[in-house]
Amino acid sequence: MSSPLANIYARLPISFTHGEGVWLWDEHGRRYLDGLAGIGVSCLGHAHPRLVSAIAEQAARVIHTSNIYEVPQQTALAERIAMLSGMQEVAFCNSGSEANEIAIKLARLYGHQNGNEHAHIITLDSAWHGRTLATLAATSSTKASKGFTPLPTGFIHVPQNDLQAIVDAAAAEPRVNAILLEVLQGEGGIRESHLDYLRAVRKLCDERGWLLMIDEVQSGVGRTGKWFAHQWAEIRPDVMTLAKGLAGGVPIGAVVLAGKAAGVFGPGNHGSTFGGNPLVCAAGLAVLSALEEEQLLDNAAQVGSYLKEALEQALAGMDGVVEVRGRGLMLGIELDRPCGILVAKAAEAGLLINVTRDKVVRLLPPLILKREEADHIVATLVPLIKDFLAA
Repeated sequence: MSSPLANIYARLPISFTHGEGVWLWDEHGRRYLDGLAGIGVSCLGHAHPRLVSAIAEQAARVIHTSNIYEVPQQTALAERIAMLSGMQEVAFCNSGSEANEIAIKLARLYGHQNGNEHAHIITLDSAWHGRTLATLAATSSTKASKGFTPLPTGFIHVPQNDLQAIVDAAAAEPRVNAILLEVLQGEGGIRESHLDYLRAVRKLCDERGWLLMIDEVQSGVGRTGKWFAHQWAEIRPDVMTLAKGLAGGVPIGAVVLAGKAAGVFGPGNHGSTFGGNPLVCAAGLAVLSALEEEQLLDNAAQVGSYLKEALEQALAGMDGVVEVRGRGLMLGIELDRPCGILVAKAAEAGLLINVTRDKVVRLLPPLILKREEADHIVATLVPLIKDFLAA
């Protein structure tokens, strides 16, 4: 009998029963180093005592009420995010796609409030902002959007790290009122927006009254060694979207607002049944406290740099290796050919990875990763890459 599950995922035939730290065990007792962390979600690894306790204690009191009422845990988490980001308002939701959808809605509303009823948003080539219709339109991937047209209009795609392309796009379409970008493109192949470029984009948005909206769904919450990746450029966006690691595995998303984006939304402009309920916010507070008290941002920066350098040295001069790149514990190894087969090969060897943009091995291990565990990643992955390229 076939499974009643919708045929959405091409799954590996592995089922995990439990985990501890950076390790997972399957139903046959095999151990795997989690080099993917649920695609950047399990930032504290597995079965972190602080997160487990916070979830259990909150579940024993109240899991869900409604945003019709005050939610103290939600207020506390919003205050914590505002403090860490230097921003002013937080709206909670359930995922990164939803967070980016809210950001798009806000840009449209901001346009209407300022006499621009056909506001356009500039986004970057190779970006990934989600799988809802609006976020698919913001995402430039024709592979992801195939079969789902017509998509919402009002998006202009330009190359990454090309300020003149933004200026030219705005000259051709004067109704632009926002830019949406990732500091470090995850699904796009671990491609980084240059820090000088980010500063120049911030300046351009200030000059023209546009919203600067930064998607930190994958790069935020300590993954690159700062709380949020844009902080490396010492800028502040008007809109920031978060999800993935924010609650360590419990579904959550957030839109964080500042400056001219703060105060745009009013009651009735958006809502979410589950967004920011007591359980997810208790988890989020536990995650942020653990990241700070265990100095995991510093760990992400230091161990990430160590892992990147080790991979660069081990793969140096190898035909077929294009580049090792990334920041903190958000790393990619680009090869010169499609390498999706490495996902299954690595799993057979006890290492969990994935491949994005067909040719980029992506590593997003938990932020608790130690140097000896980074060594294990290198010792496992490099021979697989060598064998693959030699075949």
